[in-house]
Amino acid sequence: MPIADKLKELGIELPPAPAAAANYVPYVLEGGLLFVAGQVPLGPDGKLHYVGKVGADADEQQGYQSARLCALNALAQINAALGSLDKVKRVLSLRGFVNCTPTFTNQPEVINGASDLLVEVFGEQGRHARAAVGSNALPRGVMTEVEVLVAVV
Repeated sequence: MPIADKLKELGIELPPAPAAAANYVPYVLEGGLLFVAGQVPLGPDGKLHYVGKVGADADEQQGYQSARLCALNALAQINAALGSLDKVKRVLSLRGFVNCTPTFTNQPEVINGASDLLVEVFGEQGRHARAAVGSNALPRGVMTEVEVLVAVV
């Protein structure tokens, strides 16, 4: 099934690919690999969503939704880079960062928001190696940031 049909089935609409916020590019395509720069929970309205620390200002479920929105923006970047999500051969890895309190230890459950979305969209080709890391701060105070590496056909 084409990925565009899968997205419709899941009720997911890709937002516009966010522009880079500083002196970097949103993605780099090199040698069959697409490196997607860290994506934050920027909504389709162009505003940051999910700002604050997980474990203080927000709970694990809000962090999960934040990571999911980050992954949705990563999908938008992949689509912009390749012209179609059908050109993704496999999601290779995901690095997830959680802005959290020092005592919060459920980073994997938060970053599942991103991982779950990639598996929903790509199936087995969406399963990936992963890191879920706690951080004392993230850009603009967002709860999560996600970067993705994919192999392309």
